[in-house]
Amino acid sequence: MSGVETIKVETDEAGMRLDRWFKLHYPGLGFGHLQKLMRSGQVRVDGGRVQPSTRVAAGQAVRVPPLQAGDKHKPAPLTKATMRDRHDKDVLEANLLHEDRHVLVFNKPAGLAVQGGSGVNRHVDGMLEAYRDKKGQKPRLVHRLDRETAGVLVVARTRAAAAALGKSFKARQTRKLYWALVKGVPKPASGRISTFLARGEGDQSDRMIIARHGDTGADHAVTQYALADQAGQTLAWLVMQPVTGRTHQLRVHAAHIGNPIIGDPKYFDVENWQLPGGIQNRLHLLARRIVIPHPDGGMLDITAPLPPHMQQSWAVLAFDEAAGDAAAERLR
Repeated sequence: MSGVETIKVETDEAGMRLDRWFKLHYPGLGFGHLQKLMRSGQVRVDGGRVQPSTRVAAGQAVRVPPLQAGDKHKPAPLTKATMRDRHDKDVLEANLLHEDRHVLVFNKPAGLAVQGGSGVNRHVDGMLEAYRDKKGQKPRLVHRLDRETAGVLVVARTRAAAAALGKSFKARQTRKLYWALVKGVPKPASGRISTFLARGEGDQSDRMIIARHGDTGADHAVTQYALADQAGQTLAWLVMQPVTGRTHQLRVHAAHIGNPIIGDPKYFDVENWQLPGGIQNRLHLLARRIVIPHPDGGMLDITAPLPPHMQQSWAVLAFDEAAGDAAAERLR
């Protein structure tokens, strides 16, 4: 029997249910035993009591009580690569929202990049290596989410599925709904934002800027939005539906109408603004739902839960998730 351990939740584990987190780290630990440990307060997160359904956030400390050797048993990995692939697949499976022979849909944690880039060593595209099939086919990304945006991410399992899904995105046959917490309350409460966007220059090259028609690299961008709820005149919960799919589109458009998204490190530039208590300074943007034609026919309709930092904010502000569904109906 070993002593008490304290394990830090990794970025790519954010948003996992605690029982699934334990299955990843301690596959031999039975669910019934885990429940008893939680009920007795032996398992804690950041010092607080928890439930199996509690979702963990990156950086949190999980207290693991002494466990029997059998509870901690893991098959010995043959190589570092094998161990990495096992971990990657466990992480992705713990965030799996839908799976069939053509499509995988994941609930991407905030902070996990979709693709590699400068300074990015861990990303969904690399983790999908663990899903290669017997023919050597690796699942393919068919759209993107910003690194700090959580939520629904659709992946094609085959080349044919990727082609079909890509065609649906290009033809705008998909419906994507996002939830955002923004500064202030937009006027009007619902509307359509239409601008041209282009990449900035020089030290602004990592950002998109509002451009004019005909400017070099300028693309038309259209977003519909509807107010779901508000906290006085300080904060508002918007349901946003991008008609086009430009880089950082929702983040730029929210800032453009004077209601930047809370926690946005690139586009929230309001001076001397104080973040309300109980709300983390992290990007409050969730890819909440996607409705897309399935390669086999019919429609795939998938919804993602709020990530932990947004769950906390919704609780602080007493927002009812049903209001988001009602606002979404006004965008049809």
